[in-house]
This record gives sequence, C-alpha cells and structure tokens, in this order.
Amino acid sequence: MAFLSDTLARVKPSATIAVTNKARELAAAGRDIIGLGAGEPDFDTPQNIKDAAKRAIDAGKTKYTAVDGIPELKAAICAKFARENGLAYTPAQITVGTGGKQTLYNAFMATLNAGDEVIIPAPYWVSYPDMVLLAGGTPVPVVAGIDTSFKLTPARLEAAITPKTKWFVFNSPSNPTGAGYSRAEVKALTDVLMRHPHVWIMSDDMYEHLVFDDFEFTSPAQVEPGLYDRTLTCNGVSKAYAMTGWRIGYAAGPVALIRAMGTVQSQSTSNPCSIAQYAALEALTGPQDFLATNRATFQRRRDLVVAMLNAAPGITCPVPEGAFYVYPDISGCIGKTSAGGAVIADDEAFATALLEETGVAVVFGAAFGLSPNFRVSYATSDAALHKACTRIQTFCTGLR
Repeated sequence: MAFLSDTLARVKPSATIAVTNKARELAAAGRDIIGLGAGEPDFDTPQNIKDAAKRAIDAGKTKYTAVDGIPELKAAICAKFARENGLAYTPAQITVGTGGKQTLYNAFMATLNAGDEVIIPAPYWVSYPDMVLLAGGTPVPVVAGIDTSFKLTPARLEAAITPKTKWFVFNSPSNPTGAGYSRAEVKALTDVLMRHPHVWIMSDDMYEHLVFDDFEFTSPAQVEPGLYDRTLTCNGVSKAYAMTGWRIGYAAGPVALIRAMGTVQSQSTSNPCSIAQYAALEALTGPQDFLATNRATFQRRRDLVVAMLNAAPGITCPVPEGAFYVYPDISGCIGKTSAGGAVIADDEAFATALLEETGVAVVFGAAFGLSPNFRVSYATSDAALHKACTRIQTFCTGLR
C-alpha cells in the first residue's frame, strides 16, 4: 500500500507468532494439532505472584507510574543483579519495559544511526535483525552452526567487527538453539571485545535460570568487568517465572544509555502496566524454590525430545545446555518427498508438510537465520511431546 512507510518494507512479521497463529486456526477448525512453536512455559504463574497483583489492584496501584519503572521494582532488580550475577547497579542504571522485547528495541532506537552495524550470531531470535532494521541499523548475521555447537567462535566474532560495528548481541542460553556458553567461552569472546572499545554489548539473559546438568550461567559484564561501562544486561520475568503475558522486561547499563532508552519509552508506551510491575516485584523478591522444580521438568523434557528426534531418520539433534528449545539439523531430509507427496526442498517445506500431514507445528530454521533446521519448543506436557515426536519419527520414516 502506497501510504505505508519504507521502514516497514524492511521488516517481516515474527515467524514464531505466525506459526503459533496458524496452529491455533487449524485447531479451531477441528484438526488435531500439537503446537511446538511458542516460546512460552506451560506452567501457571506462581500463586504468590498472582496474589501480589491482586493486592496491588485492591490498594489502588492502578495509576501511571514512573515511565521506566517503579522505584521498588528498580531496587529489587539491583538486588537481583548483585545477588545472582555479582553486578553492582544503582536504580538510575535500571530501566523496566513492557517485556524484554521493548528494552532491546528501546536500546536500538536510542543508539543506532544509518550505517551502524549490529553483529548477531546466527541462528538468532527472530526479532533481533528486524528490530535493528526498524531502528535504521544494519544487522550482520555471523554463522554459529552445528559444527561449533551453535556457539560463536572468537575468530568469527573478530572477523565480523568493522569500524561501523556498534553492538554485539549475545544470547546465552540461546533462543532458538538452547546453546549456553561456559565461563571460558564467554571470556574468550569478551577478550575479543576488549580489543574493540567502540563495540557495545547487548547481553540477553532471559533464559538465565533455565540451565541444565552442571552448566553455570555467566553474563559478559560479570566475566569481564572491563566491559561493564559498555554493556546493556537485559533480562525479564517472562520465561523463568512463567509470566509471559504480564509483559515485564528490564535492563541495566550506563546511566546515559538508560536515560536515552527512557526518552524513547516516554514517547511510545510510557510506563509498563502498574499491576504487572508489582507482580514482577514479588517475583524477584518472593520465594524462588519453584525455579529448581521447573528446571528439572524442562530438563526431563529436553532429554525426551533429544532422544526421540535423534531416533528419526535424517535428523541430528544436539543436546542444549539451557532454555526450552532444541534446534535439530535436517540435512538428511532435504531433497526427499513426504508420504503425502510434498517435496522437501528446504526447512520451510519440511515444517509446512509436517504441519499439514501430521498436525505438528514447528518453526522452520530459515526464520532464525540458519538452515536446514527447525525449532521445537518443549515448553509443553510430556505426553504432548511424546506424541509429537512420534509423529515426527513417522513423518521422517515416510520420506523417500
């Protein structure tokens, strides 16, 4: 349409949301659909958090708040960073947004000029490149494939940095792969970044508490204090606290950057929902014991899915360190034809045929910048996962 902006033409709708919506439409039409597309825990928000929200409503906490977060929540976020990450921040260094996505978007809008480059390891969360494009920057995907366990190597990072590089986006554990960087692997990357003082670091720590086995989570500014003054450490309550719909994300960084992000927010949404902020306050300050229980459930599901997908012909599924995703390689399926007659030319064709012929909804790898793969979110019941993986096995066995 002629009246739409040129900026909009540079971006595309979220593929993960599109898959989820398609699965809902098919289910509403009576199809037996198992949706493995949404990155959303199936657990309910803990009761103490819901109770805190109810108390806030009853107490009349229903007015506008400070644009980028109530003081009590900012103080709790500072305490969280000190307690869990060994990072010292003041409330002036904290911003609270409507979900983690808004804090990332605000940072790009506040800092990017035309020609500025943002290094993004691929596969990546689908929104990173499009947010950079909306802000006028240039995304620079750098492949971190199955050969390096979906982790960016220091050499590839070094090679991607140019005088135009403004940000390096770091996500561990990763969406879509679940790959987590060890302390030594983080240090190797931060050693590169220390040699390039013009590059800022955006660390997306949203899956911090969803780590498995003996993996130890670390964040770049924690591992390399020399990067503290040019790192934006981002997090939120959506995944670990099963609060996706509450829409509260937060970030910590240099005061000047946080103020600039606040300016962007003041002219877009203003404050996040007041009730959701009080719920997030309870999430960060209340009991944390359920985190370990949920983590154990996710680890069991991970092991189930990895084992069953690796038993499917043509699929190779690495074992992720965290989050609630797997990102299997389907090189052995490409070029074949499904039992229903679909030619599997690429991973999008694989995902389309899988949905149409078996009712299993996954997100194709091209949406995340690396093919031929697909992403499974195992944030659903064991029974649904077993049923879905059995269907995937049958689908792959039928390829000719």
